[in-house]
Amino acid sequence: MGVRPFRFGVNMITFDTGEAFRERCRRAEELAYDVVQVPDHLGMCAPFSALATAAAVTERPRLGTFVLNAGLWNPALLAREVATCDQLTDGRLELGLGAGYVKAEHDRAGLPWGSPGRRVGHLEHTVAELARLLADPEHVPQPRQETVPLLIGGNGDRVLRLAARKASVVAFTGARQVRGEPLGTLRLAPPDELEDRVAAFRGFAAARTEPYELNYLVQYVALTSDRRAELRGLPPYGPEMTEEQMLGHPALLLGSVKEIAEQLRAHRDRFGFSYWTVLDPYMEAFAPVIEELRG
Repeated sequence: MGVRPFRFGVNMITFDTGEAFRERCRRAEELAYDVVQVPDHLGMCAPFSALATAAAVTERPRLGTFVLNAGLWNPALLAREVATCDQLTDGRLELGLGAGYVKAEHDRAGLPWGSPGRRVGHLEHTVAELARLLADPEHVPQPRQETVPLLIGGNGDRVLRLAARKASVVAFTGARQVRGEPLGTLRLAPPDELEDRVAAFRGFAAARTEPYELNYLVQYVALTSDRRAELRGLPPYGPEMTEEQMLGHPALLLGSVKEIAEQLRAHRDRFGFSYWTVLDPYMEAFAPVIEELRG
């Protein structure tokens, strides 16, 4: 694969009122984000209704789930949601799926929390059933797109093998579970470990002929003239890492607009990440970087 052009998404983790959400979606389009995304966590907005709303107030951006917890969904009911949302967004939907990692959400929903293997197994089953149902000409409703693009998020070998077979985008977080903390408590893994995960995916995808994108979810963005001072004021995103490792981590984008743009180019060279997602609290701060990278 050659060097892919950059693409930028914003994940709308903030939700208070409908009008505020609609305004953030309009603003994301104004700021030239390519994709408006929504997460799938209890305590945040419902994903498909939010994306349909985003479609009604925007024209250009794609619209994506980032990412659905497959364990919260029945494949047949999810196929109905996906097809309906793809119609309501005029074919702009991008479906993101993951195996889920927060046990407390399953407990609150009254749903079983399986072992990692069982959760990944359900993700594999969901991917297969969605492909079968949405390709069935008898399925009602029909999606607008012939194939709804699939993003799969995760870091484990089995998920990366699935992504290598089925996904057009694979999303990395570069995070791992903290020992001794509640399930779902994540901290950043060192960049070398993230690089190993990307290399594993590339190995699994070695025989693949279709192009793919690599996505990365940024945790923090700050425009600053003093990167080290900014870093020292942050929460412990990666307490086991050195300051140099943190400054070189793709999850933390610190510096001037030009410095951050150079960081993204370097990360694309090292890891292959061309599709970048930022959280909506950093949407405005990151926007000048998009402009810088697009010239």
